[in-house]
Amino acid sequence: MEMELWLHKAQVLIEALPYIQRFNGKTIVVKYGGSAMIDAELQQNVIKDVALLKLVGFKPIIVHGGGKEISTWVKRAGMEPKFINGLRVTDDATMEIAEMVLGKVNKRLVQIMQSLGVNAVGISGKDGGTLKVTKKLADGKDIGFVGEVEEVDTSLIDTLLENDFVPVICPIGIDNEFQNYNINADDAACAIARAMSAEKLAFLTDIEGVYRDPLNPDSLISELTIPEAEELLQSGNVGGGMLPKIHNCIDAIKNGVSRVHILDGRIAHCLLLEFFTNKGIGTAIIGEQEEKYYHE
Repeated sequence: MEMELWLHKAQVLIEALPYIQRFNGKTIVVKYGGSAMIDAELQQNVIKDVALLKLVGFKPIIVHGGGKEISTWVKRAGMEPKFINGLRVTDDATMEIAEMVLGKVNKRLVQIMQSLGVNAVGISGKDGGTLKVTKKLADGKDIGFVGEVEEVDTSLIDTLLENDFVPVICPIGIDNEFQNYNINADDAACAIARAMSAEKLAFLTDIEGVYRDPLNPDSLISELTIPEAEELLQSGNVGGGMLPKIHNCIDAIKNGVSRVHILDGRIAHCLLLEFFTNKGIGTAIIGEQEEKYYHE
């Protein structure tokens, strides 16, 4: 029995080999958010996954949110969190809280990464002018200091990667007048992945992936090409928070990212299971020129 266990572990490592070879030295962006940020054990597992990816030759970049924690602190300050089309209405007081909370989350992730023996540096989009933004509107409405990424200066990110650090980035940017803006973390991750021509962009979410029929749990889609993803959007079967996420995925691939993964961050080691196994666990959206992901 013990021998079978060791043979199974060996088989898992062998299965991972072609993926390690293929993506060695490639840049990947992990958008980290959802429940996986709240649960301490899941948080450890996500950072362990990223540390392993780094140690086997990937060049990971973490872009994180912190929406649930921001809402908690907004309520503690005696205010009520407000959203329009999924975007947080951000006045001066909310902006101050968002930056404080995101900075706290940022350094906690760096601390965990350092504890695993991997050097990490936490930055915001303000550092080095990394994320330049303009004001983002929601259906034409001014929702305060919410930014639309106009430009990504990759100089600081490149410097960190070249010097063997994992960049951990929180989505705060500045405009031409050096005003702070809160940025939707999905939008920030997508913009950074495009600018870095990342091989992979992974969204950690609170659902298993993309479903052909949201009411049928057996309709999970393992892979989608861009035309298939656009067809799915037109079918009307995609709604809620998944709608802008898929639009972000399509936009990223059309702008140079090879593969986008939508994963359930509540599953322990979801990044490793998706990246290093033939079956995968989430949904991979790929460019038309990309070969199929699995080695059947």
